[in-house]
Amino acid sequence: MKTKVKICCISTEEEAKMALEFGANVLGLVAKMPSGPGTIDDNLIQNIVKSISSETLTFLLTPKTNPEEITEHQQLTGTNCIQLVDAVNIEDYAILRKNLPNIKLIQVIHVIDESSVEEAKQYAEVADMILLDSGNPKLAVKELGGTGRVHNWELSRQIVESIAKPIFLAGGLKPENIREAIEFVKPYGVDICSGVRTNGKLDKEKLKRFFEEIKKANS
Repeated sequence: MKTKVKICCISTEEEAKMALEFGANVLGLVAKMPSGPGTIDDNLIQNIVKSISSETLTFLLTPKTNPEEITEHQQLTGTNCIQLVDAVNIEDYAILRKNLPNIKLIQVIHVIDESSVEEAKQYAEVADMILLDSGNPKLAVKELGGTGRVHNWELSRQIVESIAKPIFLAGGLKPENIREAIEFVKPYGVDICSGVRTNGKLDKEKLKRFFEEIKKANS
């Protein structure tokens, strides 16, 4: 199975087009966050979504945890998936399903220690996909992604082996380590932001190398 690729922190219609031309399966659109790079306003997210095929998976990265606020955020931006970067109450998933029946829900698990494995198993019961990242929502200013740090892939691999749902791996991925990440963790998909950027802008050369390395890992 070919590893799916999510290019995150898309900030313009041109970047969206470029990522798709290189072979991205998913685009990540980052709403305002407590910290981290690549955030854009909701109107721009909506414009980028309108500029591409509705077949393309678009992930709205939202820090909201209240189901009504999450619903409102999706309806405002028009993405077909929601990446919940903070912990949402498991019982609130039922409300989200009712409010947004056709929208895929992706729960982020910030891989910190063994407890992250259990957390992932619980969310796998309700989410469509799980995304493993390297933030820390327990800090005073929450880190909800975009850290550029690699986490413990041993734990990520454990999660992949114990869950049947699709799992994306994020956190510090770049052309230099993506092959090793895919071969070791064996995720359904990978997710990259800063690793294919130069001075915050999507870099064609880095994108090219990134996709070449993924092809090698998949061959």
